[in-house]
Amino acid sequence: MPSQAITDLHLEDLPGIKPIELSKLKRIGVESVLELATSIPQDLAEDTGDKVESMSILIVRARKALASIGLLSKEFCTAADIMTRRNQIMRCSTGSKSLDGLLGGGIETQALTEFAGEFGSGKSQLCHTLSVIANIPKENGGLGGNVIFIDTENTFRPERVHQIAQAYGITDPEEILSSIFVCKIYNSSHLEFVIKNLAKYLEEFRACIVIIDSVISLHRAEFSGRETLWDRQQKLNLMLHRLTRLAEVYNIAFVLTNQVQSNPDTTFASDPMKVAGGNILAHATTYRIFFRKAGRNRIAVMQDSPYHEYGSVKFTISAKGIVDTEDTDKDTRNIESG
Repeated sequence: MPSQAITDLHLEDLPGIKPIELSKLKRIGVESVLELATSIPQDLAEDTGDKVESMSILIVRARKALASIGLLSKEFCTAADIMTRRNQIMRCSTGSKSLDGLLGGGIETQALTEFAGEFGSGKSQLCHTLSVIANIPKENGGLGGNVIFIDTENTFRPERVHQIAQAYGITDPEEILSSIFVCKIYNSSHLEFVIKNLAKYLEEFRACIVIIDSVISLHRAEFSGRETLWDRQQKLNLMLHRLTRLAEVYNIAFVLTNQVQSNPDTTFASDPMKVAGGNILAHATTYRIFFRKAGRNRIAVMQDSPYHEYGSVKFTISAKGIVDTEDTDKDTRNIESG
């Protein structure tokens, strides 16, 4: 969630910025040092008509300004400095102690956490559960803030959020619904536009977590031929790098769901499904967890992480959303859609 220190730092306060540069940035809608620091030089150059080198210098100055007040790491810093920054990380529970354990305590801020799996494996159910839990106070496993839900597949259901909130004993589920800001996405260009301008929405809605369900579906549909693959991957790369910058500067969590596709190189011992998006998505996300069905239960497998142990856990889906298998009451109706 944006801190007061961030919102008090205006473009006019940036050391060395020229009036003409200030005018150009404001003309294209860049209003704060934070927006500038999380921008991509090529985008700014294209929008302002200025040189990439000039925009790169401005972005570096913005990042240094944020580093000077402790909101970013310095260009060169000690491992102790990085540890201090990482100590600011917050974690949001998924609703399942087993899944939280696999994630080292829950969904991290300052990170992009990707959940991949086939239809019905529980990805969208997790997104709805997180939409509720993120609103819960930090001491109770939440993040104590608002949610931005970017819906590219028409999966968001407010009645499901209402049901989960009631199952958690929240006395006013309507208040939870009022704290979730949903953006329905209609094509890949719309998604790129929203992510390009996401800093504004983070400040406006005071969000602590951004959920994108799913991050690649529209690009897969619109860039289907091999001849469009390079263009698709470049667009994904730009979006993901912007999300990484936002997660770091704002200290918020990003949850991305992803699809799977048939693996043509399948052998007897290998998985017949592979995660969509190729190396671009695999390298950009901080953590990758794979969901698969196991009867009425689900299995989560840690596929990629810079420090988590590789392993797997079981969870299930109930009226309360994502829960541990042993916590499912006999009279709880499992919800198979995901």
